[in-house]
Amino acid sequence: MESFDFHLRTRVIFGLGVFERLGQIARELQFKRSLLVADAGMVACGYVAEATKLLNDAGVAVFHFGDFGENPDTQMVEAGRVFAEPPQPDSIIALGGGSSMDCAKGIGFVLAGGGSMQDYWGHDKLSSKPDAKPMLPMLCVPTTAGTGSDGQSYALISDAETHVKMACGDKQAAFKVALLDPRLTVTMPTELTAISGYDAISHAVESFVTKKRNPVSDLFAREAWRLLAANYEQVLADPNNLEARGAMLLGSFYAGTAIENSMLGATHACANPLTKNFGTTHGVAIGLMLPHVVRWNKEASGARYKELAAIAGLASEAANEANAVENLARRLEQLRAAGGLPNSLSSIGVSKTDLPRLAEEAAKQWTGSFNPRDWSKEGAIEVYENAYD
Repeated sequence: MESFDFHLRTRVIFGLGVFERLGQIARELQFKRSLLVADAGMVACGYVAEATKLLNDAGVAVFHFGDFGENPDTQMVEAGRVFAEPPQPDSIIALGGGSSMDCAKGIGFVLAGGGSMQDYWGHDKLSSKPDAKPMLPMLCVPTTAGTGSDGQSYALISDAETHVKMACGDKQAAFKVALLDPRLTVTMPTELTAISGYDAISHAVESFVTKKRNPVSDLFAREAWRLLAANYEQVLADPNNLEARGAMLLGSFYAGTAIENSMLGATHACANPLTKNFGTTHGVAIGLMLPHVVRWNKEASGARYKELAAIAGLASEAANEANAVENLARRLEQLRAAGGLPNSLSSIGVSKTDLPRLAEEAAKQWTGSFNPRDWSKEGAIEVYENAYD
């Protein structure tokens, strides 16, 4: 019998057209002056204007901040804090992909507790700070299906000087409400659909096998994998298929909720140094590493991977465990190919002489401590070498 402590902190509103309820929900939450965190892409596709009108019609004043990039860093968060202080918002709304949601959370941290994002690297640093104010209530409207930030209380913020990705978590950083409208994801470019979707797939696979997993995280990870594995190729082939878009969006949220309750593993531990040292987009780095980590973890998690293989129709109950794991790894490679993602470290400019340095950094990543097979520099070297050619 496994013990666990589960609290779903985010109200989820899912369905076509739920974006139209933004003003109503903000009013229910008693928002009056909202900081709207949304990047230039959200402006270009008209979603910022649409959101502003919905909020204004509900009597909510809007202050739009969009001076941040794809991977929000400490300087961008500080720019958001400087922008937000004069209007004194009483709430924060994130509109966009993972960058918008993470940046919104980051701004929330420093507005409440002062200092810099480095002060909140870890878990519950804000809640344990005696002089901190309560974090402003937050609402999110994701327009991509991938990061799962809408379902968790962590923000991934890069240190602008070292480029290290910092996981900053606090129970206050969970969104009060997530509005999941598949219509908003139709504007995603194909490349972004592929990259973010594969990231979501990795969340489902990794969260299902970690040392910290529990019966609740299993529920979310299983359903996330079922939805994502079945719809990833469909949404790439037919971008206007709203059923597939909805499945990916919901699967991404479920996977994020699974992470919140189980954390991640060696795939993310290997991906972060690639982003730090080579500027590799996170989802691309994940795609390079995930099939190889699955194979490397076989001895520790073969039965769990076999269950995922069975859900995807890749193995029967009577199937050999090792064969099922290999079928799963190959399926992950097929999905990577369908997304047009790179298939080797050498193809993105990594040299063999880089591997020891990457492995040393990967071994120190927090997520590696939750990997089902004990994680070390030696293990990281092995995985990187397998992914090289």
